[in-house]
Amino acid sequence: MPELPDISVYLAALETRVVGHKLESIAVSSPFLLRTAEPPLPSVFGQRIQSVRRLGKRLAFHFENGLWLVIHLMIAGRLHWFTRGTRVSGHKALARFEFDTGTLTLTEAGTQRRASLHVVSPERLKDHERGGLEVLEAGVDEFAQRLRGESHTVKRALTDPTLFSGIGNAYSDEILHAARLSPVLLTGKLTGEDIARLYRATVDVLTWWTRKLREEAGDEFPEGVTAFRPDFAVHGRYGKPCPVCGTAVQRIRYASNETNYCPRYQTGGKVLADRSLSRLLKADWPRSIEELEERSRR
Repeated sequence: MPELPDISVYLAALETRVVGHKLESIAVSSPFLLRTAEPPLPSVFGQRIQSVRRLGKRLAFHFENGLWLVIHLMIAGRLHWFTRGTRVSGHKALARFEFDTGTLTLTEAGTQRRASLHVVSPERLKDHERGGLEVLEAGVDEFAQRLRGESHTVKRALTDPTLFSGIGNAYSDEILHAARLSPVLLTGKLTGEDIARLYRATVDVLTWWTRKLREEAGDEFPEGVTAFRPDFAVHGRYGKPCPVCGTAVQRIRYASNETNYCPRYQTGGKVLADRSLSRLLKADWPRSIEELEERSRR
């Protein structure tokens, strides 16, 4: 799922292309995409866009008549830009947004249709604001207050949109690795030093990746938005060496997500239980790096 750095890069690219320009029409090809009926979709046609902003992991377009268009890309949704006069082809779009400057398309990989499009009044915009803290705009004390407000694993806390804004599965793995913290450590057990280190890691990771992705995109529209990047330390790098200590990255799989971590750098040599695989292997499940490496040699 595109997270804060990716959405920020989309935002920067859209600001230079659509802000101050008119949205002429929208063609929606998927009946699952549009989730609202009032105000009707045509109520934003012919309207000039005043601003574009991020709401957590959502993109919101503000029109001169006060209405908002909110796009949630979910896991597989992606945006593509075609300058005016360019032939739009090569992919099946769930929606085409025709501006006086070009065409924005929304695609979604796979068969599950989770991306959504809403037209909302100013009064209803708050329904799409989950209340998460914008860490890049907050201090360590506010960050600590959010962490200690409820008892969760630190991984779950970071990815809870009501606690923190814009952080998902991929960047939470990177943040926890940078902070040298176990993803299953309970927030109630975090020390003041742990929280300070986690706060600094969160700010540094989000800032660094936002800057890097903007530099990669340059003046072009970002087409390489992905949850798996070769420069990541641990996310999506199961079995590959940790960039700090060289230990093979491990994972915890659950539903359609997985948590990636280094068992030496983050968990003190302990291999965390994979909810499904550890139940299957039971006593054969390796509980330490030494056991894991011994099994690999056999």
